[in-house]
Amino acid sequence: MARTILVVDDEPTLRETLVEALEDEGYRVVAAADGREAVKRFRADHPDLVLLDLMLPELSGIEVCRIIRAESGVPIIMLTARSSEVDKVVGLEIGADDYVTKPFSIRELSARVRAVFRRGEQVVTAPPSLLDVGSIQVDLAGHRVLRDGEPVPLKPKVFELLAFLVRNAGQVFTRDQLLERVWGYDYAGETRTVDVHVHWLRGAIEEDAANPRFVQTVRGVGYVFRRPGPGSGPTG
Repeated sequence: MARTILVVDDEPTLRETLVEALEDEGYRVVAAADGREAVKRFRADHPDLVLLDLMLPELSGIEVCRIIRAESGVPIIMLTARSSEVDKVVGLEIGADDYVTKPFSIRELSARVRAVFRRGEQVVTAPPSLLDVGSIQVDLAGHRVLRDGEPVPLKPKVFELLAFLVRNAGQVFTRDQLLERVWGYDYAGETRTVDVHVHWLRGAIEEDAANPRFVQTVRGVGYVFRRPGPGSGPTG
């Protein structure tokens, strides 16, 4: 059975182009031109993924995202023409899984859609299910993190990033590699997404996020998870 994608954009030409391109790839596509219609279509059609424009009449994309996320965990990719990092971070903060900045190619968007669906199909096999890293315990089976025995609230994608880094402690990954391995992208994507999630992760698990002990920056390369020990001081 074909997966259903809800396309929400008030630009008729772009909306029709996206509908046609996604249908050509075998998806069932429904569309909405404003925020109120988007919410109605979401509730009526129960899509497997939502492509959501940030700038919409009636209800903004941000408000639509809040409503959808309060009702469902369905993946949301935001489409934005804005260059402001604040808008992108707000979208991620309220529950969007990713964003694509206009103008974008249909090939790029299709790759991101496939990546989202591919992640949903993956079965994680990572024994042991509880990983101890000093004062941090990562419970893979329970999808939670404990710090000195106390639960640490993490957004789902932040947890996935932490789990991947912990499983590969000591190995340095570029931002593009993290996009591929954690987000599922098979091309060079928006590396700012990685930086935002690393920032949130450090804020949650580090005693001093400005001088991290665990998730460290390797300048000119990317990020690495260090297990605390002799000679493993912070690198920033």
